[in-house]
Amino acid sequence: MDIVRYSCLETVHDKREIVLLKAFPCRWGRCSFCDYIHDNSEDEQAMNVTNREVIGRITGRYGVLQVINSGSCFEIPPATLQLVKETVDRLQIRKLYMEAWWGYRYRLDEMREFFGIPIIFITGVETFDEHFRNDVLKKGFEYNSVAEIKRFFQSVCLVVGIKGQTREMIARDIKILLDNFGYGTINLYVNNTTGIEADPDLQNWFKSEYAWLPERKGIDVLWKNTDFGVGAS
Repeated sequence: MDIVRYSCLETVHDKREIVLLKAFPCRWGRCSFCDYIHDNSEDEQAMNVTNREVIGRITGRYGVLQVINSGSCFEIPPATLQLVKETVDRLQIRKLYMEAWWGYRYRLDEMREFFGIPIIFITGVETFDEHFRNDVLKKGFEYNSVAEIKRFFQSVCLVVGIKGQTREMIARDIKILLDNFGYGTINLYVNNTTGIEADPDLQNWFKSEYAWLPERKGIDVLWKNTDFGVGAS
């Protein structure tokens, strides 16, 4: 399987480069819908070799960089993180996007101090429906209020169009996102190797009802999971 690891996002509101890096296994690794973790590795040397080639493609053209991996940024090998920092400094990149699981929320300032530039931290809520998020999707993501999430993260990922979701659930998720966060990514679920299945009727409704959503500043909608230009091709 070929995996594309670099792309330049030129049609989004916040134009930026994006890199998909190799990393150690996801600390949580139990989400029922995710087979993305198959990109994880334990071979640190090989990961750094791959990542060095990918990072070498960064140009800094927009001054904004998104760094993703098959888990959280804290699972990226130290040598790779150091190379990202050197690249950020050399190219005078002024803003980063990085992802972290909820369990890392108390460590986010470590990354801010390391890079020394503003970071938009993203976390995968997937849905604000407690039952669906934890009992069905197995996210291991428990919080007391949306304000608690906002305290740590500036952006959340939502997933829509899964069997078992409802129109009302999705509408509530979108409203909470738009009312509370300046950034967000909404992923239309794509069937994969897990047992979680897409709901085509629900997805068609979403595409019609929320066709306007990509026009909202700060919101990225992935109609396909490769719309950012990285991932399996």
